[in-house]
Amino acid sequence: MNFEDFAQNHGLIIKHVIYDRWVSTPTVDHPKSRNGRYKFLGEVGWVQNWATMDKPSMWRTDRVSPQPRRQIQIAKDTRDEDAQKAAVKAKAIMADCELEKHPYLASKGFPEEKMLVCIDNWESKLVIPMYGKDGIQGVQMIDDKGGKKFLYGQRTKGAFFCMDAKGVPIFCEGLATGLSIRTAMEANKLRYSIYVCFSAGNMKEVARTVGNGIIIADNDTNQTGELVAKVTGYPYWISETVGEDFNDYHIRVGLFRASQSLKKIVGSLASSYG
Repeated sequence: MNFEDFAQNHGLIIKHVIYDRWVSTPTVDHPKSRNGRYKFLGEVGWVQNWATMDKPSMWRTDRVSPQPRRQIQIAKDTRDEDAQKAAVKAKAIMADCELEKHPYLASKGFPEEKMLVCIDNWESKLVIPMYGKDGIQGVQMIDDKGGKKFLYGQRTKGAFFCMDAKGVPIFCEGLATGLSIRTAMEANKLRYSIYVCFSAGNMKEVARTVGNGIIIADNDTNQTGELVAKVTGYPYWISETVGEDFNDYHIRVGLFRASQSLKKIVGSLASSYG
């Protein structure tokens, strides 16, 4: 299998392969954004679809050669260096932020919510810190229209943003979903530790690391969210409507119905946290 076919099998849309650098690219499930990336070194390459993969998948040519080993090591060293630079940049961005309201939060039902906001290329961007075992790993930046991006080279595997009230671990993909979960848990007077994981694949990684909890899955058209939830083996909530996440459900049915629906899944486990 050649590299282009390998990338296509993982959902990436590549028009022309660019050599020797990480390249962002659209994916089949997110054709209008750059939700995939790849790096091609001739005899070896890597692809990653952020929606379904928590780490890059490696391709190598069918020819046997010692050269790929060297290329793999070079690529690893480059990734480590890029990740370190991204962590430093993330800290600098956060230092320039102010706690403010943001149009994206308003569009998701939280007009009075204040979070970190910075100015990037003359645009107001919502900044979501992404933490890992070694501290800050990067940030997710969201513009007024909901466009999302990560810093170049940042390490996303295992990264999360946590809203912590010392309660039951709850894992979800996006920030707006996390905010709706928090509102529902507070309405139910239940404690929570909500982990925003930024993708379905990474949600699996964070849930595995943190331990016993609840999955709040997006009802994706390709069923990625539910498949990840089932793989974890944890109890999970999912909307009956295809295309909805918990934030969409919260907005559609209102807080009372949303909080009661969530309570059915979370209640028994949450009671052990007092």
